[in-house]
Amino acid sequence: MASLIMPTVDTEIMSIFLAHTASVFQGDYCLMFLDGAGWHTAHELRVPENIRLMPLPPYSPELNPVEGIWDHLRENYFGNRPLSSLDEVEDRLCQGFEHLFRHPEIVSSITNYPWLNTISLTSN
Repeated sequence: MASLIMPTVDTEIMSIFLAHTASVFQGDYCLMFLDGAGWHTAHELRVPENIRLMPLPPYSPELNPVEGIWDHLRENYFGNRPLSSLDEVEDRLCQGFEHLFRHPEIVSSITNYPWLNTISLTSN
């Protein structure tokens, strides 16, 4: 699998990611949960109309749905064993993401926290 390596993550890269996500989900309204990274909150960040950004409280990984994805990947694709190279790390990560892409029900079971159903999805 070919991969795109981003040399840095900043406001411009985040804006590109949001634009790409908005184009992939054109007919949908997307709610995206973010931690407090500077590029998630910069005034220069360009947020498309069909995306709403929701900040998580600081120091609250238990509220971040993606934490369950990372746990799943660690348990199922990395285990407690050393890897021989960064390429091997990337290969295992890609295998895990490909599997999750083919099985969205796994992603839903890991990330569908009950509190998510209490959030209003109407745009502000």
